Amino acid sequence: MNLILTDRSLPFLCAAENDTEYIDLTKQHIHNCVGCFGCWIKTPGRCVIRDDAVRIYPKIAAAERLLYVSRVCMGGYDVPMKTLLERAIPVQKAFIRLVEGETHHYQRAVLPKTATIFAYGTHDSEERELFCDIVARNARNMNFTKHKVIFTEEEFLETAVREEVASWQRS
Repeated sequence: MNLILTDRSLPFLCAAENDTEYIDLTKQHIHNCVGCFGCWIKTPGRCVIRDDAVRIYPKIAAAERLLYVSRVCMGGYDVPMKTLLERAIPVQKAFIRLVEGETHHYQRAVLPKTATIFAYGTHDSEERELFCDIVARNARNMNFTKHKVIFTEEEFLETAVREEVASWQRS
């Protein structure tokens, strides 16, 4: 399964292929993580907050290919994407391991996946570098076998995403 998560409406994606699901995060009701660790202790693998995130994060775990679209905000994901990714911690276990000299969580049935991250809203090289570092750490934590970050201008975003999704059909 392919999964596209975006922080803005991309209407052409609504008609995505059968094996591709498109989720516009701005249309979802997702609360902030409260840091209770209930998903690790009380209800392992399930968040105790009942909202749209509980149906989305299992799809992240089950996807073989991910595409994120996010504005860059202070070197990281903007609010809609960051909120969802923080709420996706139930797909990880509380236990940690060393990966390339860094501590990362063991996964809870997370398929290996490739990921493409479209980032827009910044021209600052330092902010872009920071964003790439964050994505690389997330990649190690979320079982990405391969990932790429593509910075684009907001006005070219739709075309760039359309071309990436079309390339999936050719591969």
